[in-house]
Amino acid sequence: MSDRHLAHWPTALPLHLTVPETNLYYNVEVAARRYPDKPFLVFYDTQIGYAEFRDECERLAGYLQQECGVKRGDRVLLYMQNSPQFVIGYYAILRAGAVVVPVNPMNLTDELQHYVDDAGATTALVPQDLYRHVAPPLQRGLRHLVVACYADYLKVPTELPLPEFVKAPRQPVTDAGAVAWSEALARDLRPRPLDTGPEDLCVMPYTSGTTGHPKGCMHTHRSTMFNAVSSMTWFSTSPDSVFLATLPLFHVTGMEGCMNGPLYLGATVVLLPRWDREAALRCVERYRISNLSLIAAMVVDMLSHPKVTEFDLSSLRRISGGGAAMPDAVAQRMKDLLGLDYVEGYGMSETIAPTHINPPQRPKKQCLGIPIFGVDARVVDPNDFRELPPGEVGEIVVNGTQVMQGYWGKPDATRASFVEIDGKPFLRTGDLARTDEDGYFFMVDRLKRMINASGFKVWPAEVEALLYRHPAIQEACVIAAKDDKRGETVKAIVVLREAQRGQVTEQQLVEWAHENMAAYKAPRIVQFADSLPKSGTGKVQWRALQDAENATRNA
Repeated sequence: MSDRHLAHWPTALPLHLTVPETNLYYNVEVAARRYPDKPFLVFYDTQIGYAEFRDECERLAGYLQQECGVKRGDRVLLYMQNSPQFVIGYYAILRAGAVVVPVNPMNLTDELQHYVDDAGATTALVPQDLYRHVAPPLQRGLRHLVVACYADYLKVPTELPLPEFVKAPRQPVTDAGAVAWSEALARDLRPRPLDTGPEDLCVMPYTSGTTGHPKGCMHTHRSTMFNAVSSMTWFSTSPDSVFLATLPLFHVTGMEGCMNGPLYLGATVVLLPRWDREAALRCVERYRISNLSLIAAMVVDMLSHPKVTEFDLSSLRRISGGGAAMPDAVAQRMKDLLGLDYVEGYGMSETIAPTHINPPQRPKKQCLGIPIFGVDARVVDPNDFRELPPGEVGEIVVNGTQVMQGYWGKPDATRASFVEIDGKPFLRTGDLARTDEDGYFFMVDRLKRMINASGFKVWPAEVEALLYRHPAIQEACVIAAKDDKRGETVKAIVVLREAQRGQVTEQQLVEWAHENMAAYKAPRIVQFADSLPKSGTGKVQWRALQDAENATRNA
């Protein structure tokens, strides 16, 4: 590995990081003892202190163990928007000795069934507005549901704009196997002593890839702890920092940078279930937020607020993000307005967020950054894995404490994702990049098929597998189309069955997709074709279709 980047290492930071040899839940114990009355979570002006947070985690963990039968190592689904219940649920699962399986709340019934089956989960924590998507699998694997009402945590009046699903009153829970969140806490059950350690599984975010089904990335308490600590240390963040959590907490970037990291510090987190620029700007002003993690599309939206200059944003000390490069013009406008650089980073579900971040004192635009503490990252020839010199394009491979153990129940996929170099296992990212003379990494392309829609990774094979459930579709190929707002969006090129031609429209398939899969992955464009190009072995030549789409957009 080259050491060129060390010349730009953040001032006064060590090259390697020593993290606690404890389970992640221990951070709750420490923070609650240090700052019992300090607000940890703020949800539309309702505050939850650290001691109160710990108590609710304990009570929910006791219910999970005693009433749901959750045991050490069991996988428990966490299917919610950003909310106090998400954070309490996450740490209650860990307190019960189990493994968190965070699920995108945009997923629908058929998608959820895969998580239930693959993870072998029998218990799930869900909100009442999404209950209808979870109730069917209750008879197909799930046996216990704890149903949350977000409005239970609206305990003081607020002037902030409230989404309808947040302020909806609590509905009765009557199905067998399901219980209201409030009732579970009211039972006041206490869990057994916790005996998980740094090598036990902690959290299992799912990611897709070249196959049609998402795979669970196995992260231990050690790997999760590492990036919770590293992201806070990199920016020299203090316990008096205030974070806005509007990136989804089910995703590893929000999970580590806006929840686990701040809790480790004993900092304060202001929660927004979804991006809302008006609410975000008001929260920055009201709670003197210092740290924002935003994707580029959120920054664009925030800066386009007609009254953005009327808000007091002087408390902001850092705005960072990743997932898609920040346009130069937007970064410059942010710099002019706030005096801050947009600091980009790079990571994956397989690395539970960052392996690379730009040095805060010397960030480069549209750049992945440099390898962080103890990470050995290289750009290699994807054929022989020889490290390439500056300027040459190859695949990023990484070795570090934050790298996953492998894919849950997928030994073949795990073996295919790692390569041994110089006696060490390196994760193959599938991302093509180059380094410059300073050792900074810059994304160039992807080896794997992937669409980046507003920071959400969409894997075409998964979308194709879902499309094939429509009775009119004979063949489908999913590619990326340019979108001025989202960067890229999902496009499906479809061959209809002979009997269905003229009976189904492209718009009808768009609408069907939105009813049957998560909105971010549902094709927004459907184009009919008489046939799809194929190789001599019969494989659909998606690259030819993608190249044709790119040529059209560049014409």
